[in-house]
Amino acid sequence: MSQASKNTPGNSTIARNKKARHEFFVEQTFEAGLALQGWEVKSLRAGRAQLTESYVHIRNGEAWLLGAHISPLTTASTHIHPEPTRTRKLLLHRQQLDRLIGAVERKGYTLVPLNLHWSKGKAKLDIGLAKGKKQHDKRATQKERDWKRQKARILKSSNL
Repeated sequence: MSQASKNTPGNSTIARNKKARHEFFVEQTFEAGLALQGWEVKSLRAGRAQLTESYVHIRNGEAWLLGAHISPLTTASTHIHPEPTRTRKLLLHRQQLDRLIGAVERKGYTLVPLNLHWSKGKAKLDIGLAKGKKQHDKRATQKERDWKRQKARILKSSNL
């Protein structure tokens, strides 16, 4: 469920994880840089990324993005063998990492990638500190969304 962007200056989104907000309660977001290889940056500029089945893992005091799929371009160099789903290091400040480590290890939170975008010419990833939703929570969210939509229709038709 990712959305590729066209290379327009106003739209800096590369890929979004639409399922994340459906599956989790996102309580806080952080922006992290990504350590990328050259072919990955070219693929991101072409909008060839997917965050659907990816997740963030903290190992040895560092954050890592696992499962994100960046499709290599056909024009990639012949001497490089690109690996689309390789583990990529996330660049965060030490204070942010310490806060995330504490929340994940002690409080039962999880880290979810939300949005991959460009910021000042650099690829950035929005990470959500989240708790999983139960099935009844998902149903309640859907019911509330449907009610808001229906209410907006009723108000629009009554204003005519």
